[in-house]
Amino acid sequence: MLRRAGAILAEAGERSHAVEEFFARLKEHKLVQWLLGYAAVAVALIPVLDIVAAQFGWPESLRRGITLVLIMGFFVVLVLAWYHGERGAQKMPRSEKLILVGLIVVSGVLLWRFAPPAQQAMAVDSSAANTVDAKAVAAKPPAKNSIAVMPFADLSVAQDQALFSEGMAEEILNALTRIKSLRVLGRSSSFQFQGKDIPPQTVGQQLGVAHVLTGSVRKQGNELRITVELVRTSDGVQQWSNQYDGNLADVFKLQDACARDVASELDITLSDAGARRLVDKVTDNSQAYAKFIEAQELVTKRVGDSLPRAIALLDEATGLDPRFTRAWSTLAVAYAVLPQYSNADWQTSWLASDQAAQRALALNPNDADAYAALSYNQFSQRHYSSMVEPMQRALELAPENSAVSYWAANELAAMGRSRDAETRLDAALANDPANPLLLFYKSMLRWREGDQAGALDFIHRSGTADSPFGELMLGFYDAAHGDKEGAKRSFARSTRHMGSTIPDQELQAIYLGTFGTISQRQMALKIVDAHAGDEWAPTLLLQLGEAGRSFDLYEHGHSGLSDAYLNWLWQPEPWARKARQEVAFQGFAKRLGMVDYWKRNGWPDLCKPAPSAGQNAFTCR
Repeated sequence: MLRRAGAILAEAGERSHAVEEFFARLKEHKLVQWLLGYAAVAVALIPVLDIVAAQFGWPESLRRGITLVLIMGFFVVLVLAWYHGERGAQKMPRSEKLILVGLIVVSGVLLWRFAPPAQQAMAVDSSAANTVDAKAVAAKPPAKNSIAVMPFADLSVAQDQALFSEGMAEEILNALTRIKSLRVLGRSSSFQFQGKDIPPQTVGQQLGVAHVLTGSVRKQGNELRITVELVRTSDGVQQWSNQYDGNLADVFKLQDACARDVASELDITLSDAGARRLVDKVTDNSQAYAKFIEAQELVTKRVGDSLPRAIALLDEATGLDPRFTRAWSTLAVAYAVLPQYSNADWQTSWLASDQAAQRALALNPNDADAYAALSYNQFSQRHYSSMVEPMQRALELAPENSAVSYWAANELAAMGRSRDAETRLDAALANDPANPLLLFYKSMLRWREGDQAGALDFIHRSGTADSPFGELMLGFYDAAHGDKEGAKRSFARSTRHMGSTIPDQELQAIYLGTFGTISQRQMALKIVDAHAGDEWAPTLLLQLGEAGRSFDLYEHGHSGLSDAYLNWLWQPEPWARKARQEVAFQGFAKRLGMVDYWKRNGWPDLCKPAPSAGQNAFTCR
């Protein structure tokens, strides 16, 4: 017994001596100093790397990989520090060698376990199986029957028919879309090259089309000449050209003849429906049509005073021909979005838009644009359940209409149904992959899903980053990656463009308050309080973490910016999550009709009903 106790004491003494020797060697090898020094360097590097990554648009996978390497560096430093002693590896005890081997094994296991696979590191969108990647599409050999219509040049003597010339190109593009066996790129994708000297081969590579149709228009009084050229994108060779002369009264015949000739040159046999007519005669008044063509382009551009000018032209067109359906539906669209781009009154605009849409539908019950305008007006007036039926009708009538798909995705996204919205966007991007509004929403939805690399990729496509919508997304990206100075400027420019009257410097201060210090946040709140009547004030309060005040201000205000406000609720930032989980959000969503919409049409991706807590109760994450 005594012998066993002695052995135990001797073993304990040896262990104590081993521990003392171990700590002595830690001190000998300066292990603590090495680790502290490395930690200081790694901590200092991380924010620098974030800034560099944001500036150069590094993918999220690369940034994660660098962070992982820095973590693995601790194990490397441990090995180097232990090996660095005066005795060298050959004098190292077996136990120390086992420690080194163990550290190397642990480092390898962690690297294998947490490092993203190569295919994931290269992927832009790892969570949406049906994501449309325009670059991948362009890399594939284009389908033989695929075409992009470029904006036509204005060859009029006075050079004052640019809008009319662009409109002619769009009308022929629309005619070609009626040929079922022909893939026609959307207007936004084709027109992005306007004013740029881009070779056909480049256009074909970027858009994934086998042909481009270029042309020009010469309009002198009522005399009209349309010249077109069909070019192969594989080699840039002109395959065919033609000239169409006539009066403005013959414009529909000229457009129809051009579309048919293109089909013939592409060896496309028209169906029975196509054999009848590709271009409808939408009015008997040629002057009304000329005004409509210019107005339609102005509504699409939505810059400066383009919307008021468009409305004036459409008023003239409908005055010349009160039965001009397309003029009425385009007028409805113009009034529906007017307050977002000018100081127009929401109530007045809603009324004018609804009246124009109803006039269009009375003339043609199948006008998709009129139904879309009615739906958007209901959305802006916060009648969320009422917006569903007219939008469904618009999508049934024009499933490939990019503008209709954009509005539909907009409504779905605002109601928190991000996945449904993304499905709608992907379908639209298949035919219009360079549409900046579609790309903006796609970027925003990728951001919601935590796919920052995907969000950055989509916003950098086709010049979208230079648009106000692109700047909005870049602001969130920059803020998340440490560049708050760049983020505040992007946010101020985009918010001003989208209707805020708050001065730039104050908007920048508000953005700093969103992501900055307590004192910056307090200053930001004072600025918002001074601009409580601004359309963006409720949204800015949401960002600043004042969810209760934000809900109250929005609910009792008269802004029609349902999309600009409600989309903020589904952001991944902490302030959005806080707002979703506020008790006040329950009553707010019920009073605004959001809960009724969700019950009828589907719950948000981030929320679910909680019947045990009440008939209209729900929880959000």
